[in-house]
Amino acid sequence: MKKARAKPRPPQPSILEHELVPKHRVLSPEEAEEVLRRYCATPQQLPKILASDPVVREIGAKPGDIIEIVRDSETAGKAVYYRVVVRGE
Repeated sequence: MKKARAKPRPPQPSILEHELVPKHRVLSPEEAEEVLRRYCATPQQLPKILASDPVVREIGAKPGDIIEIVRDSETAGKAVYYRVVVRGE
């Protein structure tokens, strides 16, 4: 009896291309320092995002990196948020 071969799965589109996923990017060390200085904050004071987050994995961010997230806003046009990547599931 012949074994049925599994059909190859079509490539999955990048999660970053989904219309509901805002733009994420890893800040350079210089940009991260500027953000921390501007807000008089330390990385520990920033909101957190898990290293296991699908977008974080897709953009290649590592724990300790600071992520900039730009969302559309009805009132402000664009709203910028910052998150520090932390270990976790």
